[in-house]
Amino acid sequence: MSTDAGIVCSIAPWLSVRNGARAVEFYKSAFGAIEVYRVEDPAGAVVSRLSIDGAEFWLSGDSPEHGNFNPESLGGGSVRMILTVPDPEAMFAKAVAAGAREVFAVEEAYGWRLGRVVDPFGHHWEIGRPLAS
Repeated sequence: MSTDAGIVCSIAPWLSVRNGARAVEFYKSAFGAIEVYRVEDPAGAVVSRLSIDGAEFWLSGDSPEHGNFNPESLGGGSVRMILTVPDPEAMFAKAVAAGAREVFAVEEAYGWRLGRVVDPFGHHWEIGRPLAS
């Protein structure tokens, strides 16, 4: 992996949501995320970079004029997040307690211990870990 001026290649999802400030608080509560960066305009629109134990993602309010739509306005999304953690049951329970809805409970399938929730903004999160081989 080459670097230029200390920048390392990476990829991170950017979630479009209806209420950025509320979404930041949800991800903090549900996944223990910390806010690494935030810009907020006078009208309250938020752009935020969040980190869950070093795994980063971004979020902002949707902007249909720029082709950024949230899953709620589209009736669903085309991308799922996979959050790999040491204790999927604990993270799953924390997400549900924070307001996520269970899609399927944590179980063993396809070499993983995995469950899925949908957050209050319509994004699906598979929470799990690979099973030891």
